[in-house]
Amino acid sequence: MSTTPNNTQEGTPPKKTPAEIAAAPEVDGPEQPALTTDAEAGDAAATEVTGEPDAAPPADETAEPPPPKKPAPLATELQARIDELNGQLLRALAEVDNVRKRSDRMVADAHKYAVGNFAKDLLSVPDNLKRAMDAVPEEARAGDGLVAKLLEGVSAVERELAAAFEKHGLTRLEPIDVPFDPNFHEAVFQVPNSGKPAGTVVQLLQTGYTLNGRLLRAAMVGVAKGNGAPPEHKVDTYTKSR
Repeated sequence: MSTTPNNTQEGTPPKKTPAEIAAAPEVDGPEQPALTTDAEAGDAAATEVTGEPDAAPPADETAEPPPPKKPAPLATELQARIDELNGQLLRALAEVDNVRKRSDRMVADAHKYAVGNFAKDLLSVPDNLKRAMDAVPEEARAGDGLVAKLLEGVSAVERELAAAFEKHGLTRLEPIDVPFDPNFHEAVFQVPNSGKPAGTVVQLLQTGYTLNGRLLRAAMVGVAKGNGAPPEHKVDTYTKSR
């Protein structure tokens, strides 16, 4: 007696044919995630990376700007210290420049006026030479006599000394018929009825000198007094009452 072999074992469900699987009803259960291929996953990742960001919300034009941030106390202190040091530096530079200018001026003055004391001691020499020439009588000046020759020699020495003075910046002051200048003249007396306007130098007693524009010795002069007009003669018409 032939028997039909049983392909199914006890406890094992029989295999379904494809027609039975298609006709089987759907069974409710937990939703299974959909399977995606590697190509679909790559496209999704590219879309997420290259997608445009969401547009920013429009700014409120009426909103007040945020208050400025207050500087930190340390930054304020450092800035104040920097300003203080800058001010000290500028003052130091200005002081150095003033010292330099003052030093240059002192050096220049030393070169210009170094011979002032020496020249002042020599001023009496031309004064005495002039007095000696003025003391010679007029009749002794003429001719070829000894006195005339001596006078000529003294005059030559006086001229040479004056040229040496001029070479080193000494200038003679011999004011005559010029307004009196207290910066360069020393009034010794007043001359009345000189016919010159008041304050005019009419007589020279001693020659003055300047050294490079600076007064070395004032000229001693006589100054006119009054306005120079002669006094008016008036006729007294007063009649004494009897």
